[in-house]
Amino acid sequence: MISVSNVTMRYGSKVLFEDVSATFTSGRRYGLTGPNGSGKSTFMKILTGELEPQKGTVVRPRKMGVLSQDQFAFDAYRVIDTVIMGNKPLWAALEERDRIYEKAEMTDEDGMRLGELEGIIGDEDGYTAESDAAILLQGLDIPDELHERKMSELQGGQKVRILLAQALFGKPEALLLDEPTNYLDLDSIHWLQDFLLNYDGTLIVISHDRHFLNSVTTHTADIDYQTIIVYTGGYDDMVMAKTQIRSTLESQNAQREKKIAQLNEFIARFAAGTRSSQVTSRRKEVERLQTNELARSNIQRPFIKFDQVRPSGKHVLEFKHVTKVYGDHTVLDAFSANVLRGEKVCLMGRNGAGKTTLLKSLLANFPGLADKEFTLDSGSVFWGHEAHIGYFAQDIGSTIEHGLTVAEWLHRWKPDAHVEEIRGILGQMLFSGEEGAKPTKALSGGEQARLIFCKLILTKPNILIFDEPTNHLDLESINALNIALQRFEGTVLLVTHDHDLIDEVATRLWNFDHGHIEDFQGPYAEWKGKHN
Repeated sequence: MISVSNVTMRYGSKVLFEDVSATFTSGRRYGLTGPNGSGKSTFMKILTGELEPQKGTVVRPRKMGVLSQDQFAFDAYRVIDTVIMGNKPLWAALEERDRIYEKAEMTDEDGMRLGELEGIIGDEDGYTAESDAAILLQGLDIPDELHERKMSELQGGQKVRILLAQALFGKPEALLLDEPTNYLDLDSIHWLQDFLLNYDGTLIVISHDRHFLNSVTTHTADIDYQTIIVYTGGYDDMVMAKTQIRSTLESQNAQREKKIAQLNEFIARFAAGTRSSQVTSRRKEVERLQTNELARSNIQRPFIKFDQVRPSGKHVLEFKHVTKVYGDHTVLDAFSANVLRGEKVCLMGRNGAGKTTLLKSLLANFPGLADKEFTLDSGSVFWGHEAHIGYFAQDIGSTIEHGLTVAEWLHRWKPDAHVEEIRGILGQMLFSGEEGAKPTKALSGGEQARLIFCKLILTKPNILIFDEPTNHLDLESINALNIALQRFEGTVLLVTHDHDLIDEVATRLWNFDHGHIEDFQGPYAEWKGKHN
């Protein structure tokens, strides 16, 4: 169990949450929700003890599993040891035991201490620690041959999965996971879902994956209105309940503002007249109403709508025998396919299976979108008549030039656009007012993603290619993207591990599996039914 009492956190004049009291009980699984910037990660750090609240207290269990956000903290350690470190009492006992055994001569005290340490190691299941850690790593697609390697030798996505295994290791009484599905492929996400459904401690998880939250959580702790409200049920259940609460709160706000306006009108009319006592009483009433004004919702919803300048030809894309080899590893082995106008193709499969490589192969000779460092080994690619491509690369930061403001960068993609059009599109994507003057260098990952969406809205391509577009988006933005892609009349190629996007957008699937690519003509539900 974890409990917080009267916890407050604010930065300057911005209140994230105030006087929050809540109990997170054992056996329940809580989703911690709220838009980017609402304070989810801050609250999680308060729960873990990494950050002290400005006011209030937190009660924590003795053993907690926490997903570390620092990918480089364990670079000097073996992968298997990094996982075992998730059980801090066990790791401390193992290290102390090793130090005693390294001594040239042991004293009687050392012998007694060794006995105590062996007891701790036994109590913490230390004699099966390596095999237990290996099972977690295998579930998260970290193969056995990497278990003895140093963390510094691994890629970023692999490190994240190892740190997730670290958090899950050692039967913690509480699990606190901030974005655990980042960099996980769909198979790993399903494995994690099954693991968490069988976990009997207290789970608190931040995730931008709606399907994951609906599948795993029993309760939802939502940060909004400068407080945290706990709802029963998953994310969709919370949204339904919150809609009713929000309409009541905002109706009260509207009535209060209307009353303040009426009072101010009276004050303005009679301030210099003979009704001074009535004016004074109304001023006090205005002060009272303003002092007690209800906090506003911090939910902001982007509006995404992808249009086309003109449709493409019927035959959008044809490629034959596309092959790409890295060293001794054949990633793409003579894959061929045709794509027709209006198809929405989702590329699925394990991380490293070749999904991004296929997209780069298809764009290898396309003007302005080809990766200069990438070459196609063999095969031919033909884009159809009037093919106009909008591309959302996995590394979006590298596609946004620095030294410009947000508005200046966007304007470059359509120099004849009116300033009002640029401002309108930026406003749709939550760059309101002065945020259009923000330097591109200062953008967060979520802001970079929204700016790329602005470009796609402005330039109106008839083919959209997305490589992991949800990595930095909050749930509101992902839902808006989902709806926009469903309504888009052009062609879509989409790499994602978001279950709902695959299920609700795709009309065709390219499933990457151990060097083979299955071309399935139909939606995800049919594919899943065939493979179950």
